[in-house]
Amino acid sequence: MAVNNGQENGLYTYDSFGESRKPSDKKFLWWCAGVHQELLKQFPSEHAKYSGLGGVLLATFVLASISAGYAVYTVFGNWLWTLAFAVIWGLIIFNFDRFLVSTMRKYGISKRKQLWMAMPRLALALLIGFTIARPLELKIFEKEINVKMTENLHKKIQRNDSMLALENNSLMNTATAERQRLTDRKLAIENELQNLQSSYVQEADGTGGSKQRGIEKLTHLKIDAYNKAKDQYATEQPELEKNIATQDSILANAKAGMEQKRKEYEVSAMANMGFLERNKALSDLSREETSVFWSCLLVSLLIILIEIGPVLSKLIMPIGPYDIALAKEELLQMAADENHIRADKEVQHEKKRAFYQKQKEMSEQLIAKLTEIQKKNIDKELDQWERGEWKAEDHRASMDEVMRKIKEQYQVKDDGIL
Repeated sequence: MAVNNGQENGLYTYDSFGESRKPSDKKFLWWCAGVHQELLKQFPSEHAKYSGLGGVLLATFVLASISAGYAVYTVFGNWLWTLAFAVIWGLIIFNFDRFLVSTMRKYGISKRKQLWMAMPRLALALLIGFTIARPLELKIFEKEINVKMTENLHKKIQRNDSMLALENNSLMNTATAERQRLTDRKLAIENELQNLQSSYVQEADGTGGSKQRGIEKLTHLKIDAYNKAKDQYATEQPELEKNIATQDSILANAKAGMEQKRKEYEVSAMANMGFLERNKALSDLSREETSVFWSCLLVSLLIILIEIGPVLSKLIMPIGPYDIALAKEELLQMAADENHIRADKEVQHEKKRAFYQKQKEMSEQLIAKLTEIQKKNIDKELDQWERGEWKAEDHRASMDEVMRKIKEQYQVKDDGIL
């Protein structure tokens, strides 16, 4: 029984030596390849070729979904949005690739024309490949990118600190200069009072001045000078201390505000390290490290090759019986439709030609009849005029009036008279 099943007209077939598979098992891959399934079933030798093409298209769907999912997750961090967008984006890319492949024809088109027709498809496939490749590269070099992102973050914080310092530099310099002026004035007053106090004390104990111990007249004069200066600066010293405290408050507020802005910027920068920051970090790594550049290039070329794989596969695929049968079916149908359209046009043309011919005949008969009547009436009028019997009141309607009535009665237009 097994041998008989593997034979056809007494000859062995390929199915005799292995497990037979029904064409229905490959319908999904055929559908992915965008083939005419009922027509392809008639050519078993073509099944594997188009199943492989469908598998390549399916691989582009998987790559596109993974790439889009990772890109969306780095932006939103939400698995629901990630899965939804990944599936939608993958289906868009898959459907586009399926369209590119299914619209390419092999039979009846020269190699040069096939290549020319494939160029825009290859260009679109390259663009899609670059779009898919970048997020996958970011995932492959994720650890290195994280280190570089931290380094870039520190540089951004330092640059922000410099900008904040520059922004507050004018205010802090003014406050510092004013505080220094007030402090110098306060110290000058304190030094002056201290010197006056030391002067009368030394005069009193005999260590200075006149070198005479005791409270003498000179001592009283120095004490009076000290008290007078003390009374003079009694109101200025508290004012100086108050102004110094005000300048200290301005400097403290400026430093606190700068520190607050620095912390807010640092928190914001750390919270918003998304897709663009990761992409910048990878670009920086590629520019700084040759090994990273070549690794990214090779990964990109591999993914791009997978993306343009369906178009290249269809382009280099040899012409098979399925291509010939598909071209025959399409061309025969197109020829039949074209003949039908041409026949309809010819019928319409014949109808119009017959209509115009009939209208021309009727116009000629009408003109001949009118000419005959007009000639008859003219002869009759001339004859009456010649005999002297013609009268104006007996004059009938003019021929123009007769023609007008005839045209109105029979709905004859001037442009219809040929």
